[in-house]
Amino acid sequence: MVKQLASEGMTLIMVTHEMRFAREVGDKLAFMHHGKVHEIGDPKALFAAPQTEELSNFIGSVNL
Repeated sequence: MVKQLASEGMTLIMVTHEMRFAREVGDKLAFMHHGKVHEIGDPKALFAAPQTEELSNFIGSVNL
């Protein structure tokens, strides 16, 4: 249902730990760690080249 709404142009704010889903559906992602935003950007760019150690470690700890 969320994918359908996104494809129809609906603006959504969603909190998830499901990185694969976020990467597939999101136009823009914000990565938070301990309540602070560490990175914001295009999902493909964030996953391909994380700019912070926190995001890099998180990506490395989940099965994408």
